[in-house]
Amino acid sequence: MTEFLHILNTPEFQSKDTLKQQLHQLGIKSGDALIVHSSLKSMGWIAGGAQAVVEALLETVTTEGTLVMPSQSADNSDPVYWMNPPIPENWHQPFRDYAPAYDPHLSELRGMGKIAECFHRHPETIRSPHPAHSFIASGKQATDWMSEQPIDDSFGKTSPLAKMMESDVKILLIGTGFDSCTALHYAEFAQETRTTSPQGAAVKINGQRVWQTYDCIDMDSDRFPELVKDYPGEIATGTLGQAEVKLVEMRPLVEFGIEWLQKHPAPNEK
Repeated sequence: MTEFLHILNTPEFQSKDTLKQQLHQLGIKSGDALIVHSSLKSMGWIAGGAQAVVEALLETVTTEGTLVMPSQSADNSDPVYWMNPPIPENWHQPFRDYAPAYDPHLSELRGMGKIAECFHRHPETIRSPHPAHSFIASGKQATDWMSEQPIDDSFGKTSPLAKMMESDVKILLIGTGFDSCTALHYAEFAQETRTTSPQGAAVKINGQRVWQTYDCIDMDSDRFPELVKDYPGEIATGTLGQAEVKLVEMRPLVEFGIEWLQKHPAPNEK
């Protein structure tokens, strides 16, 4: 029924080729580096669905460019914080004892959408090693950018985002808002007043499955839309499929975000 409604709400035939035309109209070209957040549902009916979107993105930036998507697996975290859904309190320790260790090939993505899930399955996709806050990438810089991601610095100075900050990367939001903009977490990690909470994840260390505890910086992506409203730089808009899209240079936005958060600390940081 959902598929039928998508067809009804799509006025013209859409395919990988029409998506590539729209990407070119947005100014995206061979050699570009993109970090993409997406909602397939917002794009309407497309011949080939998520696969068509992934192929359109890869063929547009080509192997000279780099395509990146967040691939977070929030299920690999301490269940004491779980709310959607929670599990019984007496299951918390058994979960810590028996949940499978993070595996870049097998660990599921949660809340990333069908396009990211499809990209994860691509044979040339590389996934970074963080058990909860990983990224996936393909292309020229993928191996370098995905090579390390310390468990206690998932979005900070030794993360894939830090390496992306050294390059000309564009953020592409397809039918999503800036509350989904993972790159802005780098701005939170750069704050001297940041706070942390105890966290944990199942990982492999020297081939053995263990529950590793660590301090995770407290993050609040609900503030990102407010931050972006004050951003003086250019945010291009357009369409991909039937979805509204936003395109912005990553480095200037994140650098502004660092300053904005310094001037607008969260209530618990004042």
